[in-house]
Amino acid sequence: MGSGPLFQNTYRPQFSGHETFPLRYGWLKKAFDRVAATEDQLENRTACWGDDAIARFGVGKNMVASMRHWAKATGIIEEPATNSVQTTKLGRLLFGPKGLDPFMENPATLWLIHWRLAARKEKTTWFWAFSHYPAVTFERDTLTRRLDRLAKDRNWPRVSGATIRKDVACFIQTYVARPPSGKAGHDDTLESPLTELGLVKAIGRKDGFRFVCGPKATLGDGVFTYALLDFWSRYSNAATLSFEAVAHAPGGPGRVFLLDENDVVDRLAALDNVTRGVLRWSETAGLKQVVRNTDISNELALSRIQSDYHAPAGKKAA
Repeated sequence: MGSGPLFQNTYRPQFSGHETFPLRYGWLKKAFDRVAATEDQLENRTACWGDDAIARFGVGKNMVASMRHWAKATGIIEEPATNSVQTTKLGRLLFGPKGLDPFMENPATLWLIHWRLAARKEKTTWFWAFSHYPAVTFERDTLTRRLDRLAKDRNWPRVSGATIRKDVACFIQTYVARPPSGKAGHDDTLESPLTELGLVKAIGRKDGFRFVCGPKATLGDGVFTYALLDFWSRYSNAATLSFEAVAHAPGGPGRVFLLDENDVVDRLAALDNVTRGVLRWSETAGLKQVVRNTDISNELALSRIQSDYHAPAGKKAA
């Protein structure tokens, strides 16, 4: 039996919600702005996603539902009550009036969005693909069949092969750039912004792909530290976190960012300087672990992000 959140008896899978549309440029900002403009109302869900949203956003009904899905899945907004929609601290940090990156021009934002999607159990295909798939290369049908087998093995109710197939197609579109068509009028906004990360590449054979493992030049220390703290807050209450967990645990930075062990060691070794002693890398008595000297909070994790927006942008990830 596997380990991790997907194998808990209480786990509820999610293979839908996006209406088959991958995340697109501008969607998160549009959704954030609408929620921010209406969240002073006690019940604002209809004001955000009601029938007039089609004209307001300039997209069809299914795309409105998709925008809502991605804004929630990435943690830009939240719906804490039946008829209530609110912006989050992360959403305000990125897209608010003094937001760090309202137009998603900095690679740090893309890494954050990827982390929010792939490191959390809620997006089943995303979490499983990055944290559990056992090979570097895969084919679309292979990924679909393995997820279908997982659903049957876990006795997940109301999960059909067709639903999984559509979710896998959306997953691939989220990360794999479309080849140039050579046709005039190609709209770049139809691409998912996460294709820029280069985490998944198409390979020669039909419907073949590979995960691109190794160093990530555009992944800043701030976002890596945020991810480490975010993972730690869900993984353990202890004041230490093992190298093995960081590098290999499902939903951990090593898996989600496709880093090899040397990349992880290099990142962890810099923590003392990066965090000014809040986190420290230790190899005492043969134990490789991260040590913290304070409680983990969402505020502490978010505070680490900003440094990446004041540093020179790195080269494109490969």
